[in-house]
Amino acid sequence: MKYIIEHMEETLSEWCYIEYQNISKIVGKNNLIFTNTNNHKLKKLGTIKTQHVYDLNLKNACLLDPSAKQTLTPADTKKFKYLIFGGILGDYPRKKRTKPLAKKLNIPARNIGKKQMSTDNAVLTCFMITNNTPLKKIKFKDKISIEIKKGEEVILPYRYVLINNQPFISDKIINYLKKHPL
Repeated sequence: MKYIIEHMEETLSEWCYIEYQNISKIVGKNNLIFTNTNNHKLKKLGTIKTQHVYDLNLKNACLLDPSAKQTLTPADTKKFKYLIFGGILGDYPRKKRTKPLAKKLNIPARNIGKKQMSTDNAVLTCFMITNNTPLKKIKFKDKISIEIKKGEEVILPYRYVLINNQPFISDKIINYLKKHPL
């Protein structure tokens, strides 16, 4: 399975880069493609394509879209060669920026639940599903709190995969939040 991130931000922020690093670790550099970017910093993480994903005319591709009617299942991995994600730093509440991408792609779409996730958690969820773990068997925590200093915390209002009962969030993101509180 190839994982495609359509980079939808104007720049490559530090936060976004950290999430992309996580994604590369999850799926492997050879299985990761970044589209709509020419940022050479991403070459160490995966393949870079300057074109938009919809200009690649991919066959057997699936768009991950929270508003899709069908949920991604392990059986879908036999149908699809590519899973496409919008690389969007989450606005809360979401602005539905995947919608224009869905119209241009005109390919099947799947959801991984209706709750908003970080891009790296969305990819991790799909990676688990493609490795035969149905969505209903994956444990999540909605809304996490990060202590940035004594008596101060940042609430991240997204859904996180639980690994050994801990939310999947990079130490680099936690350190970033401590240096750059929201």
